[in-house]
Amino acid sequence: MSDPTLARRLARYACNLSIESIPAPVIACVRRRFVDSLACILGAYGAKPVEIAIAMAAQVQQPAASVFGTDLRTTPDLAAFANGIMVRFLDYNDGYMGLEPGHPSDSIPACLALAEAEGVAGSELVTAIVIAYEIQMRLQDAASLNRRGWDHVNYINVAMAAAAARLMKLDEEQAEQAINIALSAYLALRQVRSGLLSDWKGCSAANAARNAIFAASLARHGMTGPAPVFEGNMGFFRQVTGEFALDVENFGNRNNGDFAILRSLTKTFPTNGELHTAVWAALELRAQIADLGTIESIHIETSEFNRRVLAEPEKWHPQTRETADHSLPYNVARALLDGDITLDSYSPQRIADPRACVLMSRTTVSEDPALTKLFPRHLANRVSVTLNTGEALTSEVISGPGSLETPMNDADFERKFRRMAAPHIDRSAQDRVLAYVARLEQQTDYVALFAAMLGKGPLPR
Repeated sequence: MSDPTLARRLARYACNLSIESIPAPVIACVRRRFVDSLACILGAYGAKPVEIAIAMAAQVQQPAASVFGTDLRTTPDLAAFANGIMVRFLDYNDGYMGLEPGHPSDSIPACLALAEAEGVAGSELVTAIVIAYEIQMRLQDAASLNRRGWDHVNYINVAMAAAAARLMKLDEEQAEQAINIALSAYLALRQVRSGLLSDWKGCSAANAARNAIFAASLARHGMTGPAPVFEGNMGFFRQVTGEFALDVENFGNRNNGDFAILRSLTKTFPTNGELHTAVWAALELRAQIADLGTIESIHIETSEFNRRVLAEPEKWHPQTRETADHSLPYNVARALLDGDITLDSYSPQRIADPRACVLMSRTTVSEDPALTKLFPRHLANRVSVTLNTGEALTSEVISGPGSLETPMNDADFERKFRRMAAPHIDRSAQDRVLAYVARLEQQTDYVALFAAMLGKGPLPR
């Protein structure tokens, strides 16, 4: 008998993991990531891509799944798409850097949409979220996609298909077919994160999750997909990543407690995670510079990944929010000017700010092999400023708040949530949301959550 395919082994993991096998610290971590995602959702209310997704969902009204900030109910895939864009829009949700970067919380809104549509309890929602994190992050550790021109959301195809299969109560064979369909049918190009970045940068992950739900729905009705999707002659290994191995049998389980979600990172700034330490370095230097007009030059030393991805030509002249929040020189300039990075840092007025343009024109970026060696374990950056007096100032930050060394705690997540929530829902509604999530694994339905998140009036359709 031949060994089972990788897709089958992933399907088996998804079908067999139980809430009883998930330790209390992992469940607590899920609750924190859930609150973090809700904070991002609230901060995205009213954004153009969100409004477009809501308009699309409004064309297909069904009593299955809710869209945050509205009284709209639609199909689970369209709810996952709209809510997923809200989570991702600000680039403020959690992340993880293995051989491939990614944002595992991109699957949370899709899991929630399916849990609501399928009428499953909070314990199954938590289990599905753990499954999605486990599979996506292990894939991120296994192989790079961006170096070969593919987008990291291709790993969401697999992770969310497996989580969807679990929430739909598919058997192993059906779950394997869901993975086969999702991975083979919906490959995304890295161009979404290269050059001048568009609205789709914040939508690509939500689209992958939407497609995974559709793939699982097809598998539920008996549709089969290309196999073996990883190992085949024209499969994922040969066409996309190159061959890699995954020890699925030793993914997080009752015996080892080694769940990947515990290694995910969270953000204190609404911007690309790999440049957070450059922002912290710039803030340290700002405190030492009495007059920013005396800055003669800025030099940023960083990893190979950051130099290649966050300092390409378009990042020196950002024209969109999506380009600006992935620009190493822009964020360092903005941090020096404002003493913080906030949602307003990426307003059209701030992006066009001539003071930022001047500072970027005085900035250079280079790779430091020593910092590359630290990557991806540490997302380190070094910022040096030379003043017109000849004085040179340098700050190197290896890791900052939200890292494994200094993780955010419950109070940090509550502050982030309330800061994003304040313009949209009152204090009592905020309290209801936080109380709901505190018992997430014990919930039996999701009505109270969506009601508390509705805000001061439904978002436009």
